Amino acid sequence: MKLENLREERILQGKTQTYMAKKLGYKYTSGYANIEMGRTKPSLEIAKHIADLLNIGVQELFFGQKLHKKSNSLEEDRS
Repeated sequence: MKLENLREERILQGKTQTYMAKKLGYKYTSGYANIEMGRTKPSLEIAKHIADLLNIGVQELFFGQKLHKKSNSLEEDRS
């Protein structure tokens, strides 16, 4: 996981760890901070929620890359 992406994006958007923790339903800020610091790995559900809060794709946020969009036809991909 690209933890630096997560922290940088949150800071860029002016959101605090406290804000993120509350939106994710954590009782304490440390619940979110532990994810950002790599002490805890988020579930896919939490990762998706974090990405939604930051308005960025899960792949881009956590893996530093965008997924390719699926085309309407497999034949288009093969030509």
